[in-house]
Amino acid sequence: MPLRQLASRLSPRGWAVVGGSAAVAILFLVMVMKFASAPSYSTILTGLNPAQTGKITSALDTKGITYQLQNGGTALAVESSQTSQARVALATDGLLGSQQPGMSLFDSSQLGASSFQQAITYQRALEGQLAQTIETIQGVTSASVQLVLPNQTAQLFANSSTPSTAAVELSGSTALDPGAVKGIAELVASSVQGLSSDKVTITDGNGDLLWPNGNSDGGGGSLLAKESAEQQYDQSEAAQLTAMLNQTVGPGMAQVAVNADLNANQATSQSLVYAKKGVPLQQQVGTETLTGTGVSNAAGTTGTIPAYATGAGSGKSNYANKTDTTTFGVNKTVTNTTIAPGTINRQSVSVLVSTKVPAAAIPALTAAVTNAAGILTSRGDTLSVKQIAFAKQPATPALSAPSKMMDYAKYGGVALGALAFLIFVTRLLRRREQEALTGQPTWLRELEAPRPLAALERGQFAEADEPSRVAQLKSPVNLAKRQVEDLVERDPDRVAQQVRAWMAED
Repeated sequence: MPLRQLASRLSPRGWAVVGGSAAVAILFLVMVMKFASAPSYSTILTGLNPAQTGKITSALDTKGITYQLQNGGTALAVESSQTSQARVALATDGLLGSQQPGMSLFDSSQLGASSFQQAITYQRALEGQLAQTIETIQGVTSASVQLVLPNQTAQLFANSSTPSTAAVELSGSTALDPGAVKGIAELVASSVQGLSSDKVTITDGNGDLLWPNGNSDGGGGSLLAKESAEQQYDQSEAAQLTAMLNQTVGPGMAQVAVNADLNANQATSQSLVYAKKGVPLQQQVGTETLTGTGVSNAAGTTGTIPAYATGAGSGKSNYANKTDTTTFGVNKTVTNTTIAPGTINRQSVSVLVSTKVPAAAIPALTAAVTNAAGILTSRGDTLSVKQIAFAKQPATPALSAPSKMMDYAKYGGVALGALAFLIFVTRLLRRREQEALTGQPTWLRELEAPRPLAALERGQFAEADEPSRVAQLKSPVNLAKRQVEDLVERDPDRVAQQVRAWMAED
């Protein structure tokens, strides 16, 4: 039956059913397409420490890997097609290794364990707990701690005791400040009984010794401290200048590099200031007097009286002498000043600007960078600003398509869903058509086109001049009964369905 005739015979209820079916089919197709286009994830890490999750996600973001946190942040899943890249990225940063359990080992301790097993469990738990604590320090990506603890029972009656030692390896960590390295050493030493900081060894992923070193006192005079301080200053200064230019000329339109020479030596300055007026430290006052007749060296007099005052003749003598001696001290101020390391000896700043930036803006950018970086020509600082054509930024890689088998299965599901929808709608329309045509007589359904009135008149009056002929009378026929019988013979199920519908109406 043509679709137009089928549509013309549908009742409002039928149209409502068709519309609802179409809406359900569209919703089903949307859900199937969403499921087909959604990436599938594979779990690669479980039992993560929440303090470690942030470092892992940062490493995956740097590599552009799509990930998904599960189980409240204690499990990590990545897209199935990027599993290999994720494992390589995490292994490079030292984040793929098994997480040390820490003090949770005692949660599964067994009853009746020997003292040796308890000692080993305690050592492993302490190592894991220290590693987890060190990993929470900023700049530390992954840490591994190995402890050597002496047997306390064996040393009870020993003449000499063996000290505890510790070895710490920092894998995938950035350059740490000497103060942070010293803090890690003190942290480990304070957490282990009988361990001193000079018995702690700290190395990085390259095998370089971080502790103990020439800078164990935290003075900052070692070569490692100088390189670390210069690297941190260069990165911090370059990041600040680049952020300033990105807000001015646009993201990705300028890049800044800083190379500074810092004075990492700790020095002591001493200054001496003298006062303008002295301070008397010691004063001596002496008085001598002599009164009498001319007696030479009278009793009770000193032998230092001059001869002219003794009255060698018959005259009288009257002698007086007063002395005043004062020792002055110089008033001075001595100031001792400790100069902290980090003074800039000189620095060089290089700025690369894209050619898309107007040339008229270069002088203003140069002046801004000069003031922001603190360029001093008297100190030997240099600033270079150049315009070059930047390379095109690589497009963000699109999410990789799923595997071929999964792809075929998804598209096959879409095709089956569409086919099921067509079959469902077709059967529904046929059912509604049968319900609408059940009560109509057969002759009305078989009458495809009406006969014109001219044809009827022509058939009736074509032989008007001829003599009338009397047609033979036939027995009356019950047409309705014959139609019902024909319908029962052709489609009994349809008749039974109509009868059930009539009974339901009554």
